[in-house]
Amino acid sequence: MPAYETVIGLEVHAQLNTESKLFCSCSTKFGNDPNENVCPVCSGMPGVLPVLNAKVVEYAAKLGLATGCTVQNKSVFERKNYFYPDLPKGYQISQLEQSICTNGVLTIEVDGEKKDVRINRIQMEEDAGKNIHSAAENASFVDLNRTSVPLLEIVSEPDIRSAKEAVAYLKTLRSILLYLGISDGNMEEGSFRCDANVSIRPFGQEEYGTRCELKNLNSFRFVERAIEYEVERQIDLIEDGEEVDQETRLYNPDKNATFTMRGKEEAHDYRYFPDPDLVPVQVDDAMIAEWQGQLPELPTEKRERFLDEFGLPQDDAELLTAELAVAEFFEAAAESYGGKPRKVANWMIGELLPYLNENGLTADRCKLSPEGLAGLVKLLDSGDISQKIGKKIFPELCETGADPAKLVKEKGLVQVSDTGALEAVVDEVITENPDEAEAFRGGKKKLMSFFMGQVMRKTKGQANPGVVTQLLQKKLS
Repeated sequence: MPAYETVIGLEVHAQLNTESKLFCSCSTKFGNDPNENVCPVCSGMPGVLPVLNAKVVEYAAKLGLATGCTVQNKSVFERKNYFYPDLPKGYQISQLEQSICTNGVLTIEVDGEKKDVRINRIQMEEDAGKNIHSAAENASFVDLNRTSVPLLEIVSEPDIRSAKEAVAYLKTLRSILLYLGISDGNMEEGSFRCDANVSIRPFGQEEYGTRCELKNLNSFRFVERAIEYEVERQIDLIEDGEEVDQETRLYNPDKNATFTMRGKEEAHDYRYFPDPDLVPVQVDDAMIAEWQGQLPELPTEKRERFLDEFGLPQDDAELLTAELAVAEFFEAAAESYGGKPRKVANWMIGELLPYLNENGLTADRCKLSPEGLAGLVKLLDSGDISQKIGKKIFPELCETGADPAKLVKEKGLVQVSDTGALEAVVDEVITENPDEAEAFRGGKKKLMSFFMGQVMRKTKGQANPGVVTQLLQKKLS
């Protein structure tokens, strides 16, 4: 048993799928030219007044309801004061003391064990801009397009005890955001990013150790590796008789190491105070009840239904319900298939999901339709194509969206199952290889694969393996 216990709390920032920013009508579209999505409000010009985007309140409340939080009837925006070039007002509008959602819980599962991680609060806040540094021009620039883009900050209690648990928490939270349709969860574009507060303490000690904040981790793999490195770094310091400094650190994935960014601030360093330009947010019980009724089937509920309705193994159900687009694709394919959907699930997990990952696609952007996947599995069931042929044409189906039955017919890939036609080929192969046939009859059963290969070569891979196996066993017995 290790001498130290890891203690982790996560702060997740999720960008919301609103068309306009938190306090103005500027677009939130990603990828526009620098400073294109900017107006006097989000650029912090003197004398302007912010106007709250009501959709952000709805989205925040729905995430709170989906994670068991209490949605507060009254919440307050505050000014978080700090001075960076990408923060034009000199403060960020956020929440702290009176956040919109409090005291929730997220259930995660690691190695078959379920665990509840408490959520301290969910708060609405605006994003900052982006600093751009050009070594070639020896200059720095500021892009304010993201300034005032609406975020939800989800702050967990320090209940997480390992890097694996941290990743499970993040995946579960991201999945809920996708199911609610309030965020795209795109980690590469920064719509879902995480700060991890990491400390260690001797087992049995109740007092927390000195924490370090790992800033802006933007992939699950980096989260896991950064936390594991930081834990080892802190253990080494303590065992060498040194102290852990409370600080903010950055993770360098190329070196797989964390490095000091700055000293870690406390809340009082930011001089929070209620924003005098924004009135308190009032949400009545009737509105909360209406939003509760609009919640969709959430990942946990869908996973349990997949287990009961489709008889899938636990691991398969988890993979197929992790993202809403994948779950919907599977359900549509299973309905089109009409039989036991286990075969459809196998093709999705074994072929479709790897293809999507390799090509940076989501299930709803793949040209292969659910009906197309069901059609492919039906061709396999009928013996019209072999598993090998199915895998061979799968990438083309994903790239073109072609009808599987038409494609295999056009390419001349329909499997030969006619016993009479195949019997002639089998006889020919046995006649051409008398020594091998005699050896097989003498007990060298491994030669079956040799004969199968010869038949497949002569039929250009189109012979039905099941029929060929039966004929060979009959002829060679």
